[in-house]
This record gives sequence, C-alpha cells and structure tokens, in this order.
Amino acid sequence: MNIKYFIGATAQVIIKAVLFAYIVVFIIRTAASAYDYGYRVFTEPPLSYGDGRIISVYIEDGDSAKDVGEMLEQKGLIRDGKLFVIQELLSEYHGGIQPGVYDLNTSMTTQEMLEVIAQEPETDEEADEEPEE
Repeated sequence: MNIKYFIGATAQVIIKAVLFAYIVVFIIRTAASAYDYGYRVFTEPPLSYGDGRIISVYIEDGDSAKDVGEMLEQKGLIRDGKLFVIQELLSEYHGGIQPGVYDLNTSMTTQEMLEVIAQEPETDEEADEEPEE
C-alpha cells in the first residue's frame, strides 16, 4: 500500500507543478503581449521612412473607425486595423473622420493620417476662391 500511495502522491505533485508552470508561462506571455500592444498604441512607427508611397483612399459617409482601419490596413498604410481603432478612440480626432478622397503616405504615422482625414475636405468652390488680402 505504501508504494501505491507514494506513486499517487508523486504523480499528483508532478501534475500540479506542470499545471502551475503552464499557468505562469501563460500569464507572462499574455502580459508581454498586452504590454506590446499597449505600447504600440502610442508609439507605432510609420510603415516606411523617407519618401514612402502615396496612396489615395476614399472614405464614404458613415464609415466607422473600424471600417477606415480595415481599409488602411488593406491598402498597406498601417499594420493593424484594430490598433487604428484604439488610436482613433484615444486621439483628439475621435469621431471626426470626414468622408472624402485623401492622399496618404506610407511614411505617415497613424496620428498624421488621422489629422488629414479628420479635416473638412475643401469643396470646389472653396478651392476656386482667391484669398482676400
């Protein structure tokens, strides 16, 4: 009986140790991933440096930040559309995305893109008017 008890107790200790190690590794990996994602919200670099590529995007009336983020990711202007949604939510341009056609560059940060797409696009009448002196 002592041998069966000893083997059972040993197996139980090993299983608990493996389970504990698995939980610790899971928590560490999840925390590191969450930290990385949170860090990227505020420090996401542009996709390219230097001149980059200019890409025209069309934002329709009623497009949400999620729709715009997915489109920018598909066009190759940002790395992560979901991260764009968080960045837009935390920016001063929250809720200010305007419909229109915009020329964005791969060397622009998300903040710079938000600044461009949150401005009221010029109408043809405004562009034709000459500035008063």
